[in-house]
Amino acid sequence: VEASALHLGVDMMPLIFSRTVNVRSLTLTEPQVKLLRSANGRWNFSSLGQSASGRAPASGRPSAAPQVSVGQLKVSNGRIIIGSAGKRTQNYEAVNLTAKNLSYTTAFPFTLELKTPGGGALQMQGTAGPLDQQDASQTPFQAKVSLKQFDLARSGVLDPSAGLGGLLDYSGTAASNGKRLQSAGEIRADRLQLVRNGSPASQPVTVTYASDYDLRSQAGTLTRGDVHTGRSTLAVNGTYDLRGASPLLHMRINGNNLPVEDIQGLLPAAGIMLPAGSSLKSGTLSARLAADGPADRLITSGNVNLANARLTGFSLASKLAALKAFTGGGSGGAGGAAETVIQTLASNLRVAPEGMRADNLQLVVPGIGTITGAGTISSSNALNFKMLAKLSQGGAGGTLGALTGLTRVGAAQNGIPFLIQGTTSSPVFIPDVGGIVAGGLAGQLGQAAQKNANPAQQGLGGILGNILKKKP
Repeated sequence: VEASALHLGVDMMPLIFSRTVNVRSLTLTEPQVKLLRSANGRWNFSSLGQSASGRAPASGRPSAAPQVSVGQLKVSNGRIIIGSAGKRTQNYEAVNLTAKNLSYTTAFPFTLELKTPGGGALQMQGTAGPLDQQDASQTPFQAKVSLKQFDLARSGVLDPSAGLGGLLDYSGTAASNGKRLQSAGEIRADRLQLVRNGSPASQPVTVTYASDYDLRSQAGTLTRGDVHTGRSTLAVNGTYDLRGASPLLHMRINGNNLPVEDIQGLLPAAGIMLPAGSSLKSGTLSARLAADGPADRLITSGNVNLANARLTGFSLASKLAALKAFTGGGSGGAGGAAETVIQTLASNLRVAPEGMRADNLQLVVPGIGTITGAGTISSSNALNFKMLAKLSQGGAGGTLGALTGLTRVGAAQNGIPFLIQGTTSSPVFIPDVGGIVAGGLAGQLGQAAQKNANPAQQGLGGILGNILKKKP
């Protein structure tokens, strides 16, 4: 502890006649306090109150509590530096602490206020004690806690390069018996961002939680985690470990039949960007996800399912119709409004710092058909998907009348292979030439086999000519 001024008031008579230290007041002005935790988990203030040797008496019985009391402890405009081995330090300014009637035998009231990095403010009010003689860090306490405008990106708790961000408000309670810490409350997050390539969410999230934390092992369990957005709730639970440089998480996230209007504003926070000018209307989303790893390198995986939704401002029919140019029939788009009706969109997802991967993707669009495939979205939102569209019977004559030319390359039987490239905000649909040739060749060979014809008599040129209908 360093301070610009120290004011100490002591009762002299008990000190002289009974060697009892009664401190009426102890005031530290503009102190800088360093709270450091070693690799074995012991704090630099743990030994406060122990004897000089730090050992129990020779009798083996615990020593009597020190005859020390402090009528009032006050810290004015201080600075606290908290650090642990292998972790970044956190600095807190404008620290003001008041505690009354401190002793090793009774509980005492306290209030604490401080500023967090980025302009946030923390307030605690409660009781603590009696001070633990063997390890001061295990002193029991209970308090009401309020946190306003806590800047997650600037807090120093996580690596800034992780891309996590948001402003948090918290109101709750914390209670410790010196061994375990139970806390519960409500967190409101504004402009939340969860991945490096994401952007702040446009709507707030409220989390109602309860946690049980072991102070010695620095590990805990999230016993309740209800994430509220709009009218919807996602259930989150799991375990966490705070020993490493970044919190280690093992969480499970489940949500069933969530209205898309409730979760659409949160998609950018997870790095999921819709095409420019588009938005989801109606429909529901279900998800079963697991989030594992350090908080700044978290990997989230699982399956999601979007049902009975409308994507306005984006016409999948027009995008697919552009593939017709490959057949030599021009690139005129399909008519109709710029909207895509989604009966089902299901996929297995893996979201990591380097980007997102979608496997076993299946999209069912009435009037078009079924589209399957897999691909990736990089951390810069670049798309690389390989897809296959199988047109429905009504699709070629209705919504996708402009696509009838594609059936001449074997699409009716084998599907239309295509690639999605570009970016999430501006996707580009291009034909998969290799897939079309391979699929068409397989179809021609199959037809030849059914007719008991010898494909070798046609020659490769003849087969390819049939596939492409003599068009380059």
